[in-house]
Amino acid sequence: MVSSLKKLINEAELNHGDDSEEIFISSGVSWSSYELLLTKLEDNCHYRLTYLDGVLEIVSPSIRHENIKTNLGMLLERFFYNKRIRFIPMGSSTFKNKAKKVGAEPDECYCIGEQKSIPDLAIEVVVTSGNTNKLEIYRRLGVVEVWFWERNQLKLYHLRDKSPNEQATVYPDTYGYELIFTSELLPQLDIALFERCLTISDSIQAIDEFEQGL
Repeated sequence: MVSSLKKLINEAELNHGDDSEEIFISSGVSWSSYELLLTKLEDNCHYRLTYLDGVLEIVSPSIRHENIKTNLGMLLERFFYNKRIRFIPMGSSTFKNKAKKVGAEPDECYCIGEQKSIPDLAIEVVVTSGNTNKLEIYRRLGVVEVWFWERNQLKLYHLRDKSPNEQATVYPDTYGYELIFTSELLPQLDIALFERCLTISDSIQAIDEFEQGL
């Protein structure tokens, strides 16, 4: 696995100029190996690790991916300030639980109101799909809402099944989350406005239109 990781890093560096997004997936990875890789990559913010039941996914995000992530966080934090909502940004911090065999590094995540060990909201920008199921990971971690930005659209999921069971019994097809169309954490947020402004390439224009619509 370590040699495969070195290969991934070398390929990512070679392909960096064409803005490709590299994904490496390996099964049968022990928890200790996962934690070892977290330690090895703790000073390298270019890679994101996801772990679920022995399946490890390593992603090297593209420039396009990072641009969307940055703009999304920028607009959402403008919303927080405008509505006087207290929040704690947690960025792409690592959240893991050995007993539940999961670990994730969201693109952006936030605690609403006060600091917590697990974010209330996790956001994933999907440019190239991987194989690990992020909703199952976030269910086991106890993240209340998960948003996916994919194909210029947001999909919002709210956690309904908070049981410690290995398998979700409520909304099993979406791993205990319900697909929603208005955020229950942030009911004042106009999702259509948010989506429209996220597709504007000029960041100043995007901010201006977003703030005018608030």
